[in-house]
Amino acid sequence: MRQRLGVFGSTGSIGCNTLELARRFPERFEVTALTAGRNLALLRDQARAFCPQVLVVEEESAARQLATEFPGVEVLWGENGLKECAAWSGIDIASQGILGFAALAPTLELIRAGKAIALANKESLVVAGGLLREALEKSKARCIPVDSEHNAIYQLLQGRGLEGVESLVLTASGGPFWNRPEVSWETVTPEQAIRHPNWKMGPKISVDSATLMNKGLEVVEAHFLFNIPVERIEVWVHPQSIVHGAVWYEDGTCQAQLSRPDMKASIGHALGFPDRLPQAVKKLTLKEMSRLDFSEPDTARFPMLDLPRQALQAGQSCLVALNAGNEIAVAAFLEGRLSFSALPVVLRRLLDEHRLEAVQSLEDVLRIDLQAREATRNLLQRL
Repeated sequence: MRQRLGVFGSTGSIGCNTLELARRFPERFEVTALTAGRNLALLRDQARAFCPQVLVVEEESAARQLATEFPGVEVLWGENGLKECAAWSGIDIASQGILGFAALAPTLELIRAGKAIALANKESLVVAGGLLREALEKSKARCIPVDSEHNAIYQLLQGRGLEGVESLVLTASGGPFWNRPEVSWETVTPEQAIRHPNWKMGPKISVDSATLMNKGLEVVEAHFLFNIPVERIEVWVHPQSIVHGAVWYEDGTCQAQLSRPDMKASIGHALGFPDRLPQAVKKLTLKEMSRLDFSEPDTARFPMLDLPRQALQAGQSCLVALNAGNEIAVAAFLEGRLSFSALPVVLRRLLDEHRLEAVQSLEDVLRIDLQAREATRNLLQRL
């Protein structure tokens, strides 16, 4: 049977890769819903190509315009539109590639509606991992991670859980500045920071990769996904991005998952589960695997790697604040209002000034997030 596929964040890199797979496997997937932010030109092209029944956009004015262009298609807008789409019975499986905090509410709705979810958004787990785990336990939903590292661990642990496992390993490319000690953080430009050597990603996540904040967030994501203490999660810098994850066992042996640095590998696994989509990506050659380098991360030079781990150990509201502050600070850097070197300074000060609060509901997360964004803006003005 064809699965009815909803693509959340369809104009981003995850969404575009998802749709490429849907195009290659029309006998497996029928695209029934597309959601996007403000890239209306690409959304129009996607809507013409896949003929979905539902479209969701950010602004009401854009929704009204699209409704006239696509008669017979239900066009929704805003957070309520995303939540309504997530709960819609016309979706069997959802690719959740919405960037940042905005993905949290629709992800919760997808879980409550019992969907199969290919989850590419790490921020939802970072800010509300406990809430999402609780919702998953009460739901028939299946959630498979799409981040290549977590998807690798998911595959390695499948059917055996953590029994006999000593530690999990997430690999990091190191971003554009690894092994480049001559680079001065003071002079790094946004154009340099988003020039990732291996992956084609959006600006925000590319900056997070350059600071290694992205890997720090992934450590927290792994903690919540696999219910394992952060002390048992390792990070290896691996510039080739061929080994995506590994598992160390108590007997001293290790298993690893390898594939090309192509997001269609993990997206294809999550969409096709429990089957595998034939040739979702090209097979690695022996020549490509002939050199695999690994090293320990330099947390003195890349201090943002450890900030999420420290925030998790301090308390959940610190994670909410850190994620919000990082989104505001990275946006300021991309707009030329903040230096690359000031990013860890801002976030460290934000955590130092944050007052720990209980996080027991989605409303708590939303409130703390708003407070942290305002606190970060104030910090930027002071700096």
